[in-house]
Amino acid sequence: MGSVARVTTITSRSDRSFEDAVSTGVSRATETLRNVSGAWVKEQKVEVADGTITGWSVTLEVTFVLD
Repeated sequence: MGSVARVTTITSRSDRSFEDAVSTGVSRATETLRNVSGAWVKEQKVEVADGTITGWSVTLEVTFVLD
């Protein structure tokens, strides 16, 4: 028998890096969603103030297998 998955879009932000933003997003998704099987980074953005990067944001497509 096969399986069925669903994809949901979330955004996550970090004060440190893109990697941290992704890790934070996936970690938070697994607190709410069961059977998370992967995530695709759909978009990356940085926030800039006075010529300095002040934040990193990612939009993630999180895949989870339905029960």
